Amino acid sequence: MKLTAKFNLIFIVISALALTATGMVARKFLESGARDQVVQQARLIMDTSQATRNYTSQQIRPLLLQLQRNNKVFYPQTVPAFSATKIFNYLRKSYPDYAYKEATLNPTNLEDRAADWEADVVNVFRKDPNQSEFIGVRETPAGPSLFLAKPIKSVESCMECHSVPSAAPPAMIKLYGGNNGFGWKLNEIVAAQIVSVPMAIPNAIAEGALRSLMVWMGTISLLSLLLLNVVLIVAIVRPVKRLSVAADEISKGNLNVPELKVKGSDEVSVLADSFNRMHRSLVKAIKMLEE
Repeated sequence: MKLTAKFNLIFIVISALALTATGMVARKFLESGARDQVVQQARLIMDTSQATRNYTSQQIRPLLLQLQRNNKVFYPQTVPAFSATKIFNYLRKSYPDYAYKEATLNPTNLEDRAADWEADVVNVFRKDPNQSEFIGVRETPAGPSLFLAKPIKSVESCMECHSVPSAAPPAMIKLYGGNNGFGWKLNEIVAAQIVSVPMAIPNAIAEGALRSLMVWMGTISLLSLLLLNVVLIVAIVRPVKRLSVAADEISKGNLNVPELKVKGSDEVSVLADSFNRMHRSLVKAIKMLEE
């Protein structure tokens, strides 16, 4: 096997091992980065929903309350949770993989009732009122799902509709009934904002980034191999080949072989210089024998 072939084989094996090790380490970092990216997007959705809640509570609700009393009807638009959910439904066109819900333990509208796993999330906040955020992964029939949750506390405006049925607007009782959504206490954690996204999304982001990384690293390794081959041929293979040709001529009795050019002080140059001295010594020894 030629020297360049051996060198290429060694380089390819080392590069393959390095790429494998790099891929294993990079995968963990890329998965972590992709998860952080998705969580950050979930926080953006959460902040948008919270801003909608605040706007509804402070700007929309006061305007509709008087109209609601005059018309003796109940407008769901006065409910911050309703507005936040509706706004997200528009926002979901840009984030189709994300889901948003204000999961409530005892809601007026049964569509907002917390599922079992959502109730567990709400209870996490109820057990530790100081906890402001909870990130977790749960198993679903479609695969693992990542979720971000924040607690919702009942405030003074909530008590107008959720304290006792007699204090609630009659139109709301007529719409939703008087059996659900009552008995709330002031400043009690009653629900949680939950943004969910399949783990397939951050995993796909990480896989895409990993593929790009490996392609770039493979391309750089290939270019490095080509460049090193050029250096190997110029700096090693050609000088050694000239030395081999000269040695072959001398072994056939041709002592008129010109001396090899010596440039630099590296190992190949030292070898060429040693060969020249050996050549000169051999020529002198043969002349002495001939005399």
